[in-house]
Amino acid sequence: MLSLADARAKVLETVRRLRGPIISENVPLGESAGRVLAKPIVADRDYPPFDRSTRDGFAVRSSEVTQPGATLEIIGEARAGTAFKGNIGPGQCVEIMTGAAVPSGVDAVIMVEFAKVDGRRVRFDRAVRSGENVVPRGTEARAGAELLPAGTRVGAAEIGVAAQVGSARIEVARRPRLAILSTGDEVVGVADAPGPLEVRNSNGVSIEALARLAGAEPVALGNARDEKNELRRSIERGLEADVLVLSGGVSAGKYDLVEPVLRDLGAEFFFDSVAIRPGKPVVFGVCRGKFIFGLPGNPASTLVTFELFVRPAIELLQGAEAQELQIVAARLAAPVRQKAPLTYFLPALLESRDGEPVVQELPWPSSGDIVALARATGFLVVRPERLEMAAGDWAEYWPRRDAL
Repeated sequence: MLSLADARAKVLETVRRLRGPIISENVPLGESAGRVLAKPIVADRDYPPFDRSTRDGFAVRSSEVTQPGATLEIIGEARAGTAFKGNIGPGQCVEIMTGAAVPSGVDAVIMVEFAKVDGRRVRFDRAVRSGENVVPRGTEARAGAELLPAGTRVGAAEIGVAAQVGSARIEVARRPRLAILSTGDEVVGVADAPGPLEVRNSNGVSIEALARLAGAEPVALGNARDEKNELRRSIERGLEADVLVLSGGVSAGKYDLVEPVLRDLGAEFFFDSVAIRPGKPVVFGVCRGKFIFGLPGNPASTLVTFELFVRPAIELLQGAEAQELQIVAARLAAPVRQKAPLTYFLPALLESRDGEPVVQELPWPSSGDIVALARATGFLVVRPERLEMAAGDWAEYWPRRDAL
């Protein structure tokens, strides 16, 4: 049984070693949110392309406004998108707007809040330094500079950068195809009426949602019964994708057939147990050149193990770096005590009390309680080296990324 850190490291090392070249596709910029750049975004010119004013005010020679009370003549204005075409002589200044080009012959902008205008004259209540409220040409980026490297995940700010340099279409990594197969005789479709001993396939659609959020293209294979031939046929279909994720059938029970069937198909396993709860009997391996993950069937186990192990694999397959777990510190609302030397992920709520973050563990009878999981904003993380903590202690809290 591997530790959490060793299991994540094994996933990252294996995917980096065995993944093929990143396949790219060209998409409209407006449809690129959440995708990963396959080629860098490069500046098409200097940015800013001119000396730019960062404030509304007056463009002046700083040498003429060295102390409060200086008075200058206003000879015109500079607006964003238009240039001031005159010459600014001694004792003169130009009214200027935020974003406008700073005219030649002046070197600073004094904010309008510090100016008193009387007709064509303006008196300043303070001095100004050379370069104040001016961004010189090319200080943000020079023409040809790489602004966003390949491997960057595209968000709103990245779309803004690409738009600024005229990249109406961009090259992004193809989404990895992730096949999803649930297992179990007791599982029926979401739209079906379950019998008294059956459950609907909530894991399948939950994994689809997690896959999309991680940047993959989900391929739903439905459910396979606990019968070797049927399971084998379904797994072989799943191996046509880049990644196969199975839910259920990975424990040590008589009808947990996932590992035996995968072995028959030539799978190589890197681990089949990790020192975590929920999610201890999680499986990771390679079969026919495709990455396979066997996730425990209880909903909390499925969500936790997907985020811990499958998501970083999806990120690497797109050429991005795998993100670290976004753990934050919070005060414990109540004492916590665990016994087994595992890393625990306990459904929890985070709230603010007296200006401090406070984490409250939720009542949770088992990892099959999906209702408690839906109420949770994240997980209280309990490490094996610190299984007992008192109320008020600082603890680790892991937000649910799918709920942000």
